[in-house]
Amino acid sequence: MSGNVAGTGTFRCTDCDYPLSLEAVDELPTCPNCGGTEFVRASLFTTAQTSVVEFTPAFDDNGWLDELREGLNEPGQYLCYRSDNENVVAFALQREWTRIGRSLAADIRFDDPTVSRRHALIVRQPDGLRVLDDRSLNGVFVNGERVEWSTLTDGDEVVIGRHHLHFVDVPAISGMRYSHLGERGTGASSG
Repeated sequence: MSGNVAGTGTFRCTDCDYPLSLEAVDELPTCPNCGGTEFVRASLFTTAQTSVVEFTPAFDDNGWLDELREGLNEPGQYLCYRSDNENVVAFALQREWTRIGRSLAADIRFDDPTVSRRHALIVRQPDGLRVLDDRSLNGVFVNGERVEWSTLTDGDEVVIGRHHLHFVDVPAISGMRYSHLGERGTGASSG
């Protein structure tokens, strides 16, 4: 759907799945997340999530996180978890803040009664990423301890309701980009 709105409600961008709540307006705006102009009416019965990696693991319960680490090619910070259908999801934490909860506005959404609508936030700070309890009913746990907020380090387990998420920090390998450019430069000057 693009152009004029046929009513009010919650819409999702077709490019990035960003939720947008609108009142009766003349035209749909561009998506604040990606600039897209196509929207669909959001359904309360879908659980679409933006993910970087999704695959069905072919390994035991103890090794899925190590296997996932090896499969992440892009440097960055991720929250990784197993979905209800046992797929592994790695959500890239690229924004200043990421919402976790049951709400349609959540970036990481769990349709589960153990998760509050606004359960937690991941906030980017100068000293790293922090998880904040967003007034949830069941609390936020980091490595087994209930926290109001906690700075995340690689390997931390964050529990939201019944869901166990793991923080993975994939560092950039220094010199990789430069060695690739250096090879190109060397090939051009020697030929």
